[in-house]
Amino acid sequence: MSYRGPVNSFQPSASSFGTGNRNFPSQNAVSDKANLQHKFKQFKDKFEHYTDKIEELTDYPIVIRLKPYIPTIAKFFIVATFYEDSIRIVTQWKDQVFYLHAWKHYPVLFVYLFLAVVSCSMFVGSTLLILNKYKFYTTGVLCACIVLQALVYGLVTGAPFLLRNFSVIGGLLIELSDTFAENKVTSGMLPELGNKNSQRKSYLLLAGRILIVLMFIGFTFNKSYITLFLTMVFTVFFAIGYKTKLSSLVLGFILAFYNMYLNHYWFRTLTERDYLKYEFYQNLSIIGALLLVTNTGAGKLSIDEKKKIY
Repeated sequence: MSYRGPVNSFQPSASSFGTGNRNFPSQNAVSDKANLQHKFKQFKDKFEHYTDKIEELTDYPIVIRLKPYIPTIAKFFIVATFYEDSIRIVTQWKDQVFYLHAWKHYPVLFVYLFLAVVSCSMFVGSTLLILNKYKFYTTGVLCACIVLQALVYGLVTGAPFLLRNFSVIGGLLIELSDTFAENKVTSGMLPELGNKNSQRKSYLLLAGRILIVLMFIGFTFNKSYITLFLTMVFTVFFAIGYKTKLSSLVLGFILAFYNMYLNHYWFRTLTERDYLKYEFYQNLSIIGALLLVTNTGAGKLSIDEKKKIY
């Protein structure tokens, strides 16, 4: 690209090309920079050493025995909110119909059809997901139920509600990524198909991680400084796929503790119980997704995977 300044402004001078004053970094500045880099490397090595030891706890014999059951437990946690919601619609049918018809002014026929379709879809879809049947379709159906309920009930304006729902969808995407891992085993003789499945799994895991992170953005408000610090650090680690197993465990424990502490609906009055139950099971779904990530890993689009290559 040619020079774009005033005419005759670029003239050679003694200071530019001669032996005039040249600004070289001092020896002290160079040594300070080297010391800083050395200290950072020492801190990084220590951090990775201790975090690796914590992650090694998952390789204990007791944990290894439980590993085959982790995906099933995680799946049940993920779909728990759909089971709770479908049962609530059936047990509170009259209240649901009255709210949608009298307050939201939907036609009665539409209300009956909507509630019947949504409750059946959530219950059947959740059961099929646990049984590993038609996972691609059931995931789509459950995601559609979340979106439709948000639109029909008019809950798209509440930020906490939206962030939690996005995170539940993220959990469903992480669960769906296992489908491509299973297909990869089946199509081992076809390298091109195997690579495509691997790429799809990586993109689904990345999308799922990002959507789960959205919930923790709102979660950190009004929490202690320690919780705020740990949540922010490990949320960033989880999003970029660095120390993913440890990040999932830490975030899962933090969310589980606050879920039991704040949303213990079984000790509340009937007026408070309904909303707290809804929050409790939505958080349980996100905990299930975090638990699943400890088993599946972060996928190829992560720092953990890049470290294995380089």
